[in-house]
Amino acid sequence: MSIQTPLVGRQAEQLILQKALQSNEPEMVAVIGRRRVGKTFLVRSTYAGKINFEITGVQNGSTREQLQHFTDRLNYYAQPILPFQVPKNWQEAFQMLIIFLEKRMNGEKAVVFLDEFPWLAGRNSDFLKAFGLFWNSWASQNNVVIVICGSAASWMIANVVRNKGGLHNRITRRVNLQPFTLYETEQFLQSRSIQLNRYHILQIYMAMGGIPHYLKEVEAGKTATQNIDQICFSPQGFLREEFTELYPALFDHAENHILIIRALANTWQGMTRKDILLKTGLADGGTSTRILEELANSGFIMAFYAFGKKKKELRYRLTDEYSLFYLQFIEDKRGEGAGTWERLAQTQAWKSWSGYAYESICLKHIPAIKKALGISGIYTEASAFYLKKSDFGRGIQLDLLIDRNDQAINLFEIKFYQSPFVLNKELAEEILLKKAIFKSATGSTKQLFFTLLTTFPLVPNEHSLGVVDNVLDMNCLFEPI
Repeated sequence: MSIQTPLVGRQAEQLILQKALQSNEPEMVAVIGRRRVGKTFLVRSTYAGKINFEITGVQNGSTREQLQHFTDRLNYYAQPILPFQVPKNWQEAFQMLIIFLEKRMNGEKAVVFLDEFPWLAGRNSDFLKAFGLFWNSWASQNNVVIVICGSAASWMIANVVRNKGGLHNRITRRVNLQPFTLYETEQFLQSRSIQLNRYHILQIYMAMGGIPHYLKEVEAGKTATQNIDQICFSPQGFLREEFTELYPALFDHAENHILIIRALANTWQGMTRKDILLKTGLADGGTSTRILEELANSGFIMAFYAFGKKKKELRYRLTDEYSLFYLQFIEDKRGEGAGTWERLAQTQAWKSWSGYAYESICLKHIPAIKKALGISGIYTEASAFYLKKSDFGRGIQLDLLIDRNDQAINLFEIKFYQSPFVLNKELAEEILLKKAIFKSATGSTKQLFFTLLTTFPLVPNEHSLGVVDNVLDMNCLFEPI
């Protein structure tokens, strides 16, 4: 992102960084988030004009290459008469940084920004040990903010946040940067003079999620369909090949992560750990647990419980919009060129995908849904409910229910339609049956409210009266929280 682009949203994250700058104590701030989510832009925008030293690690660089790059950056900021020479190791490098900072501080808080921290550390280097020494012996006693940033969220958590050595409990503040919400996405597009209605914004979000670097590719004067076609299917499309680079840039041995992503992309109901291992052929053990945690920490998958079975049947669902869209459509259609999405958007495959994608987006916007229902201040737990067979002779599936602490449960029916929704007799009967089966199967004594969440408003008729208790549409997902 260009530094001239205005920073949209991120108020809570900016506040964390600003408090670190304004505090009277030394601060070490960890900024964690997936590739292209805007971590670097956030730090640079918030600390514009205040960064005394910044370096970005060299991907797959050797220790020698990292040290050379470090020296080049130090010489850039220091502009010494006699340039710094490349140090022998990281301990010497940080000593050089101390000398530079002590000359620059002048009573003001110094800001050091170490971007792509995992790349700087590399393999078999003394970087982490030297950084720990730098913090403990100097930075922790001086008026500084050290910002460490990395896309490999799992690496950052394992090696820094949960460090058992010199960095143990040294993080003073932490920013977990998530993709834009729909509200922030709308703001971002408007800041770039792109005026699309919410249905078009929703379609774009379903294909690429709230990743700022992806949304930068959206062009004014084009529909969602035209933009998706250009960005994802044209030979020069930015997201045409992104999937092949995305996971290897974040994880070691990314082929196993991709195996799990592919398995989850083939089911709308999510999968248990046991099912995932069976489908992928991965061995049961610590490695599989770590991979699932890494994917969840990085926001690609979501773990959720089945209602009433919190110690069992933890299920995983693919919630990264771009990965799902790529595997469903882009991967096998990359060679078909312009107009591909305009054709695919008329197919049954599109209808199935759009329903699932909309459900996933709703799961990510539960705070907005709660706000629309007027229950923001009530403690709730969101889950799903699956029943294969019941006394009614059939099973049911509820992809979302909100269990409330005020003795009520909202059962959701989520529908993605291209026009105002009309509830027919068959669906009305289906809703009443689902409600009855859920009550019978769970024995719940709570008040049950059936909530319809559509894209466009419901058209009231004789079938909706007394069947649907709450009606929400996509507009509620665009509200700020």
